[in-house]
Amino acid sequence: MRLAIELGQVGLASSLCLGAMTASAAPCDKPVYLTFDTGHMGVAPLIAEVLQRQEVKVTFFAAHEKTQEGDGTLGQHWAPWWRARANEGHAFASHTWDHAYWRADLQGDAHTGGVQKFRIRPSSGAQAGQNLVWTAKAYCDNLNQAARRLQVLTGQVPLPLFRAPGGKTSPRLIEAARQCGYAHVGWADAGFLGDELPSNTYPNAQLLQKALKTIRAGDVLMAHLGIWSRQDPWAPAVLEPLIVGLKARGLCFATLREHPAYRDWIRQRPMTLQSASVMPDSRQ
Repeated sequence: MRLAIELGQVGLASSLCLGAMTASAAPCDKPVYLTFDTGHMGVAPLIAEVLQRQEVKVTFFAAHEKTQEGDGTLGQHWAPWWRARANEGHAFASHTWDHAYWRADLQGDAHTGGVQKFRIRPSSGAQAGQNLVWTAKAYCDNLNQAARRLQVLTGQVPLPLFRAPGGKTSPRLIEAARQCGYAHVGWADAGFLGDELPSNTYPNAQLLQKALKTIRAGDVLMAHLGIWSRQDPWAPAVLEPLIVGLKARGLCFATLREHPAYRDWIRQRPMTLQSASVMPDSRQ
């Protein structure tokens, strides 16, 4: 039964592919904003093929994470992949360098020297898994490190946006990031595409059906370039049927450059990063 469902999804993608690609040239008046956070990159080449075939532009939020092959998501191994996505017209933004999770605010008092600090737990880099205390400047430095590396890899200045790993933030963290030039981007409730969920209880067919039913124009959608824990990968199996199905509903795709909540911020605060030619060696 499951095989029949998956074959049916492939059939849907094939039958509507030509019409959907033709429609992609029309003005985008009912946009959704598909975004990808970095992951193990095992499915990244297949995701890129789908996006190119469907003529869909997305926004990538990148951290320097461990990968199935190569020296990390923002390492030299994946450099040609990032440059190719830039040449196709995709957009890029920071996901923090160390995929650093916010855990709590620490009030600026005598214990913190009067400086706003945050409890942070990176999942990548030399301090992965450790509970750290960062100042607002340290958090901004980590955002900048990922953005600078993206600029080197893509040849274009990233957007002045960021996504906190796991979407975990506080008003104080968001304000600290805004002070150093970054606006935070979350996702719509319907835009949580479910690729982080266990596939035995949230199979691909179920996630696809829910997304096609609930996503509306204006939604920011979120998936990953590979999830270690999911046994039946969401991408690219669900990606193309989802794109085709949303196009069939009259929706179209745009990057966050065009999002009404971020357009003015992006225009008024262009990133001015001083890029390094060599990847920072924070893993040593």
